[in-house]
Amino acid sequence: MSDVVGTIEGVRQWNLARILRLVHVEGPQSRATITETTGLNRSTIADLVGELVRRGLVEEHAPDPSRRVGRPSPVVAPASDVVAIAANPEVDALEIAAVGLDRSIPVRERIEVNRLLTPAEAAALIASTIQAWKAGPLAEARLVGVGLAVPGLVRASDGLVRNAPHLHWTDEPLRDLVQEATGLPAVVGNDATLGTIAEHLFGAARGLDHVVYLNGGASGIGGGLIVNGVPLAGAGGYAGEFGQNRPGIATEADRRAHDGVLEDEVSRARLLSVARLTSGDDPALAAALAASTSPEVPEELARQRRILATALSNAVNVLNPSAVVLGGFLATIAEHDPEGLRELVSRQAMSANAEDLDIRSAELAQDRLLIGAAESAFGALLRDPLSIPA
Repeated sequence: MSDVVGTIEGVRQWNLARILRLVHVEGPQSRATITETTGLNRSTIADLVGELVRRGLVEEHAPDPSRRVGRPSPVVAPASDVVAIAANPEVDALEIAAVGLDRSIPVRERIEVNRLLTPAEAAALIASTIQAWKAGPLAEARLVGVGLAVPGLVRASDGLVRNAPHLHWTDEPLRDLVQEATGLPAVVGNDATLGTIAEHLFGAARGLDHVVYLNGGASGIGGGLIVNGVPLAGAGGYAGEFGQNRPGIATEADRRAHDGVLEDEVSRARLLSVARLTSGDDPALAAALAASTSPEVPEELARQRRILATALSNAVNVLNPSAVVLGGFLATIAEHDPEGLRELVSRQAMSANAEDLDIRSAELAQDRLLIGAAESAFGALLRDPLSIPA
């Protein structure tokens, strides 16, 4: 957009993108609110909204006369039939969802697997699921692309999966495989990075400028950072790999993995084991832990909480966030004893860094990675609404 933003067409494209992003992120807005937010005049807003309506990207609704004094202003809402496909391949399942531009999730599916999928198999499963949905719940939808949240290192420049160790994927061109299988544009990103973006836009980190996010999944622990209100990706897009840090363990009795990293000690697999489960999504794991009467459960939760607290205190000392957001099974650990976790982090962090710290669970829960993946697929459209035919 930077090459054309100085032209008349570029300015129009920029303003269309501003309005579309506004209603996508903030939800339905009256024309009057859009006018006030953008600083554009009413006739310009009417013209721009009309363009977005013609392209099927937004819808206008009659206002609620009971909620406004004076002349009512039409309400502009993102179109629900503009849809991105989001996918999260993991060691135990492939989760796929359709996410609307209005952030609705009309359909989703968790495909359990009993062995590791190859990238080509994952691409084929995504493609076959999309085809089935297009004959059913997505028959009237307009698909704009596929976003993939991968538990591993993803090169930002081209979506190459450099290393997803738990999936045994190395230097895999997943983006190209999915594009070829589906016929749709694809974007690939690290799962925790995309979860960070989702929570920052729509969840527990909304409105915050300095955030540390840690995601706990079947493949381990990843993370993401918001610094000065902007996601911090690093030189190659690999920032946030908290799970690969060496954990600080105060007592050898807490150690389970010789020379292990954080995700070896703070582990979803260990929680599944004490809950007597072989597999299950986050709600199933949380429910099993809560229902268990085994003394192993509180002991293991407390052990993992102690090690997690040390890792979080290190991050707090280095980055001085206003909030730490925990997703996946890490949220389950935190919610078992939130005050205990806060106390452990505060005790080990520098007092000034921790005095205003808030530790929160991800608000988007099991939707966080899918919403983040969908956001990456919507990216091109949100930057240039004119890219979709009228």
